[in-house]
Amino acid sequence: MWTDGASAAETLANAGITWLCTDLSCVKRIVARTVCSGGTVLDAILYVRRAGKALAATCVFYCAAVKPTEKLAEATAPDGTVLVLLRHDGAYSIRVDGVELMSTRRTQSELRLAEVACAPLAVKPSTRVLIGGLGFGFTLRESLRLLGADASVVVAELLRDVIEWNQHPEYDLAAAELRDSRVDLRRDDVANVLRANVAGFDAIMLDIDNGAESLTTGSNRRLYGEKGIRATIDALRPGGVVVYWSADDEPVFVKALTRHGTRVTTERVRSHVTSGGYNHLIIARLATE
Repeated sequence: MWTDGASAAETLANAGITWLCTDLSCVKRIVARTVCSGGTVLDAILYVRRAGKALAATCVFYCAAVKPTEKLAEATAPDGTVLVLLRHDGAYSIRVDGVELMSTRRTQSELRLAEVACAPLAVKPSTRVLIGGLGFGFTLRESLRLLGADASVVVAELLRDVIEWNQHPEYDLAAAELRDSRVDLRRDDVANVLRANVAGFDAIMLDIDNGAESLTTGSNRRLYGEKGIRATIDALRPGGVVVYWSADDEPVFVKALTRHGTRVTTERVRSHVTSGGYNHLIIARLATE
């Protein structure tokens, strides 16, 4: 899937598609609209071929219909990485160096992350779980829906700005979920929370960066190294589970997890419920004593 209209236009041009509209910026807007709707390269190629000469006539319509992207805020991580909060047509996204880190349009894998970790705990009394990385709060929302009234959900988020974006009264994000009495919000590195809670959680959900290899923030690498894995496993109660969200299947990381006495499975999940690309869940379970 394309990340912007410009790269999509270039891809199609390289594929031998001749644009019938001389205004390339107009074409980029058309393609951007396709991308925002979950379209793929093939979708756009087929559209162009079907449209033929009618494409130029539709440019004015599409250009008028596509709404601008608003840059709402920026945040800087401790290692200097800059995160940009954007809004387009009611949807929010965070980008790092032009790469989309998360979007409110593509949340299926974040919801599934919570389901895998929390659904088996729905009737377990006094459940305690950890969410590493607040994001836009979709994993938190689903966890609260699944868990009982006496559960405790610890959320570790390093960046104050990300917390404030979610609490912003004008943004439709996770303000209500963060006010839930079951939520224990920690503005801290999740690595610190893990080390301070040995045998403290029934389930851990880690949605930190794009995974072990596809990192956008270099300082997150330590969470996926041997010491980071050990600290994570040590923070589980007997029979506990840690679920990692990842953009890729991470076979090297999966092997590393198995060396720490866990039973590891993986699951491929769409980023959007009906279309778009796939993300991966890496699930490591401890044996029950």
